[in-house]
Amino acid sequence: MEEKVSVIIPAFNEEKNISKTIEIAKKGKFVDDILVINNLSTDGTEEIAKNQGARVERCNFQGKGYAMEKGIQCAKNDIIVFLDADVKYGNEKIVDILATPLRMKNCDFVKSTFDRTKGGVVTEVAVKPLLKLAFPKMYHFSEPISGMIASRKSILEKLVLEKDYGVDIGILIDVIEQGYEVLEVNIGEIENMSHGNKTNLTMSKMSSEIVNAIWKRI
Repeated sequence: MEEKVSVIIPAFNEEKNISKTIEIAKKGKFVDDILVINNLSTDGTEEIAKNQGARVERCNFQGKGYAMEKGIQCAKNDIIVFLDADVKYGNEKIVDILATPLRMKNCDFVKSTFDRTKGGVVTEVAVKPLLKLAFPKMYHFSEPISGMIASRKSILEKLVLEKDYGVDIGILIDVIEQGYEVLEVNIGEIENMSHGNKTNLTMSKMSSEIVNAIWKRI
């Protein structure tokens, strides 16, 4: 019997892009569970997601890490793929690309790398230099803070997730330090739809939270 896949999409005020992300999730061959985590949205994200056929759960604490925790708790399947809701995906097979190594039992955790149209400042300026110093064996990851990942519920539910922007790098460091096999795969071109809306203050906050998550693990 083929293993089924749950796709989890944390979302905060993503009414402009959520339907497209759900459509990408539907392209997965073995997906039978698409779960949108409404992270205190004040727009039409939840209604649009339901109309698109996704299952919606509400997370009453602001922060991506809280939303990811809620998604892990509510996922129906052991194989979980996370997609960011504010990204335009150029490759419609992204879910299969992320889930297949797990289904084939080639690894325990899949981290995405991709071809950017823009962005990447925090990764190149703040994250990679610190990883090179503190965790040299992780420096080879092209996109260490990528939010498009896949793993097993039985692994993810054992982790203590950061509650803010540090959640993605925290997960990567923890699964490697705990001895899980990690594979990086290319998911093609993406465009971060919210990148142009991030202020310098937001970028500074993001950088600080990511650096803090790394520092806690040194």
